[in-house]
Amino acid sequence: MPTPRSGQVRLRVSVCGVCRTDLHLAEGDLTPKYGQVVPGHEVVGVVDQLGPDCARFSEGDRIGVPWLARTCGTCRFCLVGKENLCIAPLFTGWDIDGGYADYVVVNEDFAYRLPSGFTDQEAAPLLCAGIIGYRALRRSNLPEGGRLGIYGFGGSAHLTAQIAMAQGARVHVLTRSSEARALAHELGAASVGEADAQPPEPLDAAILFAPVGTLVLPALAALDRGGTLAIAGIHLSDIPSLNYQDHLFEEKTLQSVTANTRRDGEEFLALADEISIHVSTVPYDMDRADQALRDLAHDRVNGAAVLVNP
Repeated sequence: MPTPRSGQVRLRVSVCGVCRTDLHLAEGDLTPKYGQVVPGHEVVGVVDQLGPDCARFSEGDRIGVPWLARTCGTCRFCLVGKENLCIAPLFTGWDIDGGYADYVVVNEDFAYRLPSGFTDQEAAPLLCAGIIGYRALRRSNLPEGGRLGIYGFGGSAHLTAQIAMAQGARVHVLTRSSEARALAHELGAASVGEADAQPPEPLDAAILFAPVGTLVLPALAALDRGGTLAIAGIHLSDIPSLNYQDHLFEEKTLQSVTANTRRDGEEFLALADEISIHVSTVPYDMDRADQALRDLAHDRVNGAAVLVNP
């Protein structure tokens, strides 16, 4: 049972989303910095204990715990509003214990109040899949009313697509899963195709959600002049050799995405509430976390997997 320290609150976990980063930790693609760690960074629950000097939340409040757990607040990046690039950050479920548990503690300054229109199961994927997808959308430099390609269509992508379409974009989805293609059609994508297919028109921007480096080349080739490809994950398999003339000439940009700021999170949650974003979830009992990760690894989850405590 964790005990909250100064500035922290403890919550009883009701739901924790299953993110691909959890899968990378479980499979050893990512290594915890401080030894063993409890995964999970899309956590929804109710505050049941306050640490000393807490003023933002009260016992009984429903809140969300995200990926970004703490920043130093004093480095050159934090001081100019780029806390996602902090030189000494901590991340939930990687550096500190996360939400595959009954209880979790969080620094109250990094937790979110959740819109009341979402159930716990719907709210959980918003806390990473949604927020990171929103930042990736911003980093893709998609112009107003532009043409966006989305490669991979899981928990994060199906939320990001809805934000883009609500803002007037034409969204082309490319993914290997037939169930994901059906969901993309249902949500209103302009076109849907196989992961390595070419979309029916040149793209102003693209986001790669699948952690598959070989998809970087067709995604770059699909961009129109001046387009940007944003890579939305923290792990990616190797990218084959780039050909400058074929893939990067004509001022195309290859853009990584690193974590998020708290401002990103607040903006996204407000937008998600405003457009009544549809969250597709597949629930598992908390003690079936291994099965949820296996299903995610084999593309058997259509939308976002979530672990539910009794």
